[in-house]
Amino acid sequence: MELLENLKWRYATKKFDFGKKVNDEDLEKLKEAIQLAVSSYGLQLYKVLIISEEKLKEKLRTVSWDQSQITDASHLFVFCNYSERNDKHVDDYIKAVSDIQQTPMEKLEGYQNLIKQSLGSKNDDEWQSWSQKQTYLAMSNLLTACAELKIDACPIEGFESEKYNEILGLGQKGLNACVIVPVGYRSNDDHTQFRKKVRKPMAELFEMV
Repeated sequence: MELLENLKWRYATKKFDFGKKVNDEDLEKLKEAIQLAVSSYGLQLYKVLIISEEKLKEKLRTVSWDQSQITDASHLFVFCNYSERNDKHVDDYIKAVSDIQQTPMEKLEGYQNLIKQSLGSKNDDEWQSWSQKQTYLAMSNLLTACAELKIDACPIEGFESEKYNEILGLGQKGLNACVIVPVGYRSNDDHTQFRKKVRKPMAELFEMV
């Protein structure tokens, strides 16, 4: 299974080669992999910013614990969850289902109301937790696709989310920076790549019931 070999190859890259850039063709493949990610109800309640502008990456590095991956990587993916509930997201999704699957809207009303009722029953803390988890599902597809294409990546939670929101103007869009992933190509000087991967033994990680 080639996927397993690719996953063994990948690691959380600590030092990128600044001179190597992800080409447009591969970038489109990464975007499509994210687009195809699973999400609760199929809503995809997130937006992904892809940043390549060097001055902007330098500004974001100052609020990312000065981690060099932010500026040295080819592109910085910023996964943003929607910070507030909005029925329009559900309505737009149901309309897309109707159009793409050629299903009359009236046949989807029950599902539409079910989604709204389920999301509406969450308190603010539950909503934030649920909404942020959606971005991690999408991020997982990005990391797997990167491994398939032999593109390096490093998921990062160590950054000031509120500062990202301010710098990128996310607040007025109802968005919140949740997790970031620099992508590019590992530097030969990144000694982390030579470390053996450490994972729990199968017998400890899994239990057949």
